[in-house]
Amino acid sequence: KAKGQTPQAVKETFKAKYPGENDPDWHIDDHGNFESNFKIDGISYRADFSPNGSWIETETSIDKKDLPKVIQDKIEANYSEYDITEVEKVEHHSKGMFYDVEFKQKGKNKDVEFNASGDIIN
Repeated sequence: KAKGQTPQAVKETFKAKYPGENDPDWHIDDHGNFESNFKIDGISYRADFSPNGSWIETETSIDKKDLPKVIQDKIEANYSEYDITEVEKVEHHSKGMFYDVEFKQKGKNKDVEFNASGDIIN
């Protein structure tokens, strides 16, 4: 938890982006960014901010069945031998909206980022 150390600039950016949400749980991630965890309408979100208050990204977990069909088809065609460990819908400050699909593999899991058209962007 990082409640005491969350910079005012981070809190202000958060409030401007999510005006109805006033009590997120704050954590500092491995990159030194501030992570807020909160729920809107029962859906869990995680929003990341740099220490100077800039918004980086917001992500939420979704089911594989909620991925656009074009992405489901790509996964079926190219990654059918992998088990999926996590699927996230991500809004990113520079990449825009994309889907992050994590596949289980030995060692570190494989993250593949798809845009809404099904193109791989990472």
